[in-house]
Amino acid sequence: MPEQDENELRSEEPLEETAGESEEPSEPGAPPAADAPTEPEAPPEPEERVEPEAPPEPDRPPEPDTPAEPQISAESAEAEPVAESEDGGEPGPEAEAAPAASLAELAADARYSATGKRKSSVARVIIKPGAGEFRLNGRPLEIYFPRRTHQAVVKQPLEAAGYVDRVDVVARIHGGGVSGQADAVRHGIAKALIEADPALRGELKRRQLLTRDPRVKERRKAGLKKARKRPQFSKR
Repeated sequence: MPEQDENELRSEEPLEETAGESEEPSEPGAPPAADAPTEPEAPPEPEERVEPEAPPEPDRPPEPDTPAEPQISAESAEAEPVAESEDGGEPGPEAEAAPAASLAELAADARYSATGKRKSSVARVIIKPGAGEFRLNGRPLEIYFPRRTHQAVVKQPLEAAGYVDRVDVVARIHGGGVSGQADAVRHGIAKALIEADPALRGELKRRQLLTRDPRVKERRKAGLKKARKRPQFSKR
């Protein structure tokens, strides 16, 4: 019997020690064991704010129904020509295509004369109301200047001013060649148009039709064949 009691005591001693170790109280301030995780605390719910009620708006009278504006497509807007507005908007194509509306009315018996020059040619020009006929030294324009280039040069001031079919031109020309005479007639017609309508001065001046071309042939120098040409030099 005593041997059995000693064996029982030996077998019970480790159980008591393990039980004692687990029952030891934890020290104050020690972190919790890892085997027992703590649940996170839920954040406090935000308090609901009660907004003050806005004062009621006064009753407004009903707005009158405005007629809807017609919608214009881009194709129809491009097709319709834009006319010039009275407020000073962009001019339309009709206003640009009719410059004759601002031309001055010439008296039936009016005569306007001027002198044009170019190189050594001088042309004394007279314009008067008519149907666009030319009398240059008693001959028509097509006979006196057969080339179309010279005919276009003579008509250039009349086309710029819009008086092609409204005046007749009579000119007496002397000196120079065919090209110089055509430029002289053009210069004389431009100066005579200013006498008839002073408002044309700006347009003719812009096209350089009132400027007398000062270019002339350079005179021959003594000892030379021409103005600059020298005789051939011979060393022997």
